[in-house]
Amino acid sequence: MLQKKPLPVGKLPPTVLKKLLHSCPIPKSSGVILGPKYGEDAAVLEVGGKYLVAKTDPITFTADRIGWYAANINANDLATLGARPRWFLATFLFPEGKTNTAVVKRVFQETQKACRALGVTLCGGHTEVTSGLDRPIVVGLMLGEVDKAKLVRKDRQRPGDLIILTKGVAIEGTAILAREKADVLRKTLGTTKLRRAERLLLNPGISVVRDAQVALKYGEIHAMHDPTEGGLVTALYELAESGNVGLQVWKEKIPVFPETRAVAKALNVDPLALLASGALLIVAGCGSAAQVVRGLQRHGIAAEIIGEIRRPKDGIMITEERLTKPLRIPRQDEIARLLARTP
Repeated sequence: MLQKKPLPVGKLPPTVLKKLLHSCPIPKSSGVILGPKYGEDAAVLEVGGKYLVAKTDPITFTADRIGWYAANINANDLATLGARPRWFLATFLFPEGKTNTAVVKRVFQETQKACRALGVTLCGGHTEVTSGLDRPIVVGLMLGEVDKAKLVRKDRQRPGDLIILTKGVAIEGTAILAREKADVLRKTLGTTKLRRAERLLLNPGISVVRDAQVALKYGEIHAMHDPTEGGLVTALYELAESGNVGLQVWKEKIPVFPETRAVAKALNVDPLALLASGALLIVAGCGSAAQVVRGLQRHGIAAEIIGEIRRPKDGIMITEERLTKPLRIPRQDEIARLLARTP
């Protein structure tokens, strides 16, 4: 029976989304290797001797650098499958009464800059001024390729595998809140720390394409996942559900940026449930996980082992101060909850 209660801003609840995805039939003749499934980042299509990997994602939480965000966020999801991003299409929707040619030109330039940095070609899309919007929105579509033997699938996770997290949480959410809540945060953090929080967007940045490429060179990688909306806790849940496994994560091992801790404390948010693009979850065979961590660190990418894969019956768990309990995903991302409030 359909519920009439309004859904919160952000991702659909898992129970709702799973039902919708289960209702999508995939004909055997379609050439779809990986189709709609909860926790998967992109679609995989068989085209000739390689797999074509496709991903579409919108940018809705911020109006700043939207083209740059769109290219990087979509490229990240291809990288988690071991694919090389190659082509990008973007639909730009600009608000009526607030858009001039200078605004449109800036968005195009930042999109092209991001694509050049990724080695991606901006090859098409659509642009319009749309009524009913209060800010620009961009919907990106990224296409890439991967050799059939090199596709990374989440269903290859096995009990005993170790979970690695690169960089830390929550880069993107911290940077957005530092801009959107600057007036509030400046009073508690001060100007210097606030600027450091804003700069996380560029250093270490939100791209995980290089993280994925480096990891694949150093060990036996069974899965990768890109924490985004809903933060690290949602990403861990998606990772386990998609692979039909359990997992245990050790909270004390999770790297959290000092700037993130400061922003989270000032705004009373959970950093583990905050928009987390910029970090990459990597599931590696237990025999090569340490080597993967060392390889990432040699390339200047911070990395830590934060947990392990368990049997499905063991559940999705988090351990804090020797107390182990089920990992609970948030009803909505912390940034959605905060920005939905009346200032």
